[in-house]
Amino acid sequence: MIKNLACGTAALSLALTPVAAGPAHAAGPTVLPLAQAVAVLPVAGESRDGYTRDAFKHWNAGADPSDGCNTRGEVLIAEAVTAPAVGACCTLTGGRWYSYYDGTTVTAASGLDIDHMVPLAEAWDSGAAAWSAARREAYANDLGQAGSLAAVTARSNRSKADQDPATWLPPAADAVCRYTAEWTATKLRWNLTVDQTERNRLTELADECGDTTVTYTTAP
Repeated sequence: MIKNLACGTAALSLALTPVAAGPAHAAGPTVLPLAQAVAVLPVAGESRDGYTRDAFKHWNAGADPSDGCNTRGEVLIAEAVTAPAVGACCTLTGGRWYSYYDGTTVTAASGLDIDHMVPLAEAWDSGAAAWSAARREAYANDLGQAGSLAAVTARSNRSKADQDPATWLPPAADAVCRYTAEWTATKLRWNLTVDQTERNRLTELADECGDTTVTYTTAP
């Protein structure tokens, strides 16, 4: 993990209010039924040739470089169920988080990973290989859409690794439809493709998820 070097600020005694991250958009978000959203995902083959995790710079200084927190810290603050106190170097204490993948409550920030909803390797396979380094950095630190990054238990994140929904879904049954919607939203936001096996599984899940909707904004 790349640590934020903007440390040394005075400790904050009050918990921070989650900040709205990412650039403003003139148009509002697009909202589609899950089945319709899956249907508009472009289908293409995937290739991992040339992939390296270092191609996606993270974590950077986040949405607010003046707050002393990198992207990881800002996600933890935004997703806390009980807001943590934020100290120097973005040290977080006293918070509480709910890892929706596995229905687990966590009371130590160190017990959480920040999951890229669509893993970096999967993004590479699906179109990011052709992006500039700056766009890949923006993707890896995307605070502009809820669900692009998720604070979850380390064990669930590492169980998922770089798999797509054809081979991995959250172990908590009540998380599956939300996860499917957020996966689809992230792919649409960044104009990423799906392979045919992934499309087939997403279509099955959409059928099972009834009136679940997908909300996304197109990445700048």
